[in-house]
Amino acid sequence: MQAKYEIAHLLERSWRSIETLDFNSWQVRTLRAIKDCRTMALGGHVDECDGCGHVKISYNSCRNRHCPKCQGHKKVQWVEARTSELLPVPYFHVVFTLPDELNTLALHQPKIVYDALFKAAWQTIEAFTGKNNKPGMISILHTWGQNLSLHPHIHCIIPGGFVAPNDVWKLSKNQGKFLFPVKAMSRVYRAKYVALLKASVLEVPQTIYDSLFKKEWVVYAKRPFGTPASVVEYLGRYTNKIAISNHRIISMDDLTITISYKDYRAEGQKKTMILSHGEFIRRFALHILPKRFVRIRHFGILSSTWKRKKLSNLKSKLTGYIQPNLVALNSRSQFKTCPCCKTGQMITLFTFGRRGPPNEFCKAAHEKHTSLKTI
Repeated sequence: MQAKYEIAHLLERSWRSIETLDFNSWQVRTLRAIKDCRTMALGGHVDECDGCGHVKISYNSCRNRHCPKCQGHKKVQWVEARTSELLPVPYFHVVFTLPDELNTLALHQPKIVYDALFKAAWQTIEAFTGKNNKPGMISILHTWGQNLSLHPHIHCIIPGGFVAPNDVWKLSKNQGKFLFPVKAMSRVYRAKYVALLKASVLEVPQTIYDSLFKKEWVVYAKRPFGTPASVVEYLGRYTNKIAISNHRIISMDDLTITISYKDYRAEGQKKTMILSHGEFIRRFALHILPKRFVRIRHFGILSSTWKRKKLSNLKSKLTGYIQPNLVALNSRSQFKTCPCCKTGQMITLFTFGRRGPPNEFCKAAHEKHTSLKTI
């Protein structure tokens, strides 16, 4: 169901004031793309059903990864690709979080800070797996909390085992019941991250390093997924998630916006928050990633290089497990099915620019819509 209020609506109302906010050119470009998404500013296309002849005029989407209206198709395609790569083994969900002391660094040097987060998490998993053993990991960067504050963390999906040096699959020492001791992981993760930070080009005051070692870092590990199918369902929930969806916007006026959020300090209780337009945009822009930054990464036996060469071989060796039949979604049928007859496929007749579609198509679409309302 389409949301009543959208981030694009707020950006349209407040666009003149955005120039007064301290955004870089990439952030402004991203916000403009979200504002113009599925409007005449980006042009569009005319589609016709190959079954019933229904004609539909659509405006182009911005396809920006931060846009709340452009993630559905990407999510389906990504999950389809991962479905065929699943191993019939236990999978774990592990979250690595950066402490608040690094938030200022993350704002000014996000690429270095977030790259180190991925590397430290992977080095931690490798350290616990053992020398010469090959684990795997899919990691997804999220930078937000429920109230749009800066809260960098990565969600990781990790198989409960590894490939030994002789190319044989070995279950983790705990027989897949849990991955590694969380407290030990958090200390190793802290040491790995600080070492990477010291090796970077950043000039970090010693006082920050001292504060980092005075507190326990957060590593959260969930119980293993029930089946590989549940891994796919989970991945679909997290892969193309953005800081806030349009459905969390409750109301909006000329000055303020009201959003809903979960307060995890109060056991996940649902609450509302009222922000000025400028403050909402400022918080939203905190989570615009640098240009070409890769926020979903694959490591070890789940990396592209390893999968191309050895994944099919490994799956054939795991004969002691039952591989469930996972049905891949058909993205073409889901997104190109005729909204009128529900069976035909929409075929693009031609595209148009910012001036809009030809008058004859607008007139034909209007006449058809009017005739349907009178039936």
